[in-house]
Amino acid sequence: MSFSKLFRKKTVQDILNQVAKNEADGHNTLGKHLKTRDLAAFGIAAIIGAGIFSTIGKASFDGGPGVIFLFLFTAIACSFAAFAYAEFASMVPVSGSAYTYSYVAFGEIIAWIIGWALIMEYAIGNITVAISWSDYFTGLMDGIITTLNQRYGFHLKQMAEWVQMDYLTASNGFKEATALMQGGKSYENLSDGLKSAYTAWTTAPTIGSFHLVADLPALFIIVLITALVYRGMKESRNASNFMVVVKLCIILLVIAVGMFYVDTNNWNPFAPNGVGGILKGVSAVFFAYIGFDAISTTAEECENPQRDLPRGMMWAIIICTVLYIIIALVLTGMVNYSELNVGDPLAFVFDKLNLKWMSGIIAVSAVIAMASVLLVFQMGQPRIWMSMSRDGLLPKRFAKVHPKFKTPSYATIVTGFVVAIPALFLNLTMVTDLCSIGTLFAFVLVCAGVLVLQNKPNIPRGKFKTPYVNSKFVMPVLIIAGLAFAFTYNKQSTMDFLTNEKQINDPATIVTSLDKEQTALVFDFISKNNSTDVKASEDLEQVLSDFQKDDATYKTMVDSLPIDNSFKYESGFDLFKHKIPMWIFLIVLFGLTIWSNRQNLSLIPLLGLICCLYMMAELSIWNWIYFTIWLLVGLSIYFGFSRKNSNLNSIKIED
Repeated sequence: MSFSKLFRKKTVQDILNQVAKNEADGHNTLGKHLKTRDLAAFGIAAIIGAGIFSTIGKASFDGGPGVIFLFLFTAIACSFAAFAYAEFASMVPVSGSAYTYSYVAFGEIIAWIIGWALIMEYAIGNITVAISWSDYFTGLMDGIITTLNQRYGFHLKQMAEWVQMDYLTASNGFKEATALMQGGKSYENLSDGLKSAYTAWTTAPTIGSFHLVADLPALFIIVLITALVYRGMKESRNASNFMVVVKLCIILLVIAVGMFYVDTNNWNPFAPNGVGGILKGVSAVFFAYIGFDAISTTAEECENPQRDLPRGMMWAIIICTVLYIIIALVLTGMVNYSELNVGDPLAFVFDKLNLKWMSGIIAVSAVIAMASVLLVFQMGQPRIWMSMSRDGLLPKRFAKVHPKFKTPSYATIVTGFVVAIPALFLNLTMVTDLCSIGTLFAFVLVCAGVLVLQNKPNIPRGKFKTPYVNSKFVMPVLIIAGLAFAFTYNKQSTMDFLTNEKQINDPATIVTSLDKEQTALVFDFISKNNSTDVKASEDLEQVLSDFQKDDATYKTMVDSLPIDNSFKYESGFDLFKHKIPMWIFLIVLFGLTIWSNRQNLSLIPLLGLICCLYMMAELSIWNWIYFTIWLLVGLSIYFGFSRKNSNLNSIKIED
């Protein structure tokens, strides 16, 4: 196969002709049940879930009340991408989302890459939501059991820790807890998460050296949702609409009650950790927004996709952004931002204010909200597999549509297994970041696809088109403004980035990297050279954290410790490797500026591409490495199976 054939394309007209043929034959067609209201509800169902009930706490802890600017920035970036999605969905109203759009804009190899990335996005997203659902569900059940035991004298037992936690969390938590206890921290002073992980690991049954730790509630909800998605789109729509109504009512209740407990003094300082603190929550906040793109996978099941898809996407983003900003302001007004580094921030703030009844309502609504997110994600994934199968890039069985339920039945069952098995063992933080980078990659390519096709005359256009603003003169102005901000308001961080200035490690990183002898040596040194208060403590992390309250004092103390500098600082390539994604972004930004100048590119999709690529750059280098490995595995499948079985091998498609 020649290199050029890797980029062979499908035309919009060929795709539309195939859809018309399927509808005329009555085979492999999906039921049409969705309107704008249903699509907006699916978007709200996908967006309001783990973000508002979980990750908003950590993001608020890092950024303070100023985290609302990150929600606003992320919403704008997603809106730019939504314009591009809407234009493609109007142009190519078929299942497949960014995969189908890339087939038209870039060609087969890029379509495969983005399809493979979307498989990861939805699978990992489902795993993430299932784990979060399990956390809320087990917490709710434990609370119910405790209440019944206390009130009625029952002797019900709570679920063992090792059947409600994934393997990696238990394993990593056990190692970290052991290291901290080795440094003098008592078990009672460990965080609740570390105590649960330590207990799960030490109490789990073992087979040889293998600890049998598995998240069974996550398995349960995946099986339940997969069965619902298999049953039909109409049933999925009705369930989604019901769950959206319930959780919107709960969120409005939270806002209505919480606003009476807001203390505006908690909003000062508004951005305590500056721009860096606000941007630290990019992964968590963006994860709160992913899912609106899943709407585009339902294009074939819309009554009027060219009208309803754009409207559904935009309404979902607008409604959810307003709710996120109000909730963030209420949370950071009810308690100080520094107390919000918890997994269940909404329940936490009401519990802290002795509003126990609200905590119970929030716990129930969180379980419903997580289930609705999982429903939308689990609905989108098999439709990607189905579209790739129709094109010959995956085995034909994945394109099978159930004759009665009108759903991609085989693909739905397989994706259920693909999500259920890893959910038993994978770590929540890892899968959250992987889901974010896969989604952002899809957004980048969809925005780039609109730019590639904007000046091509023979492309059939849909009813929706992104408003055109010439970026030729706007881009240089934005670049200059960005440089001015970087070298004035953020000068020190910019210079540290450019010069690769070494960075001091935090206390937890230092303590958990030391062995037993080094820990004893450090503790002995601090005890001999500081106050008697330090000598009385047995918690090395707490001792170092006390010094960290003043940056200069902490630096002096760490510099004097009798351990190698590699434990104290991150420097050289170990530090630079984390900056590689940002350097990639800056290089691509320079190239995009030149491209926009030469081709008069449309500003909105260009800004969408830049914003999404920037958020990718804010993710760690390890996420880029894991994502690259996933893509390499996908390419091996493409060259081993897909390119030989592609439908484009047997028909002539014009470039």
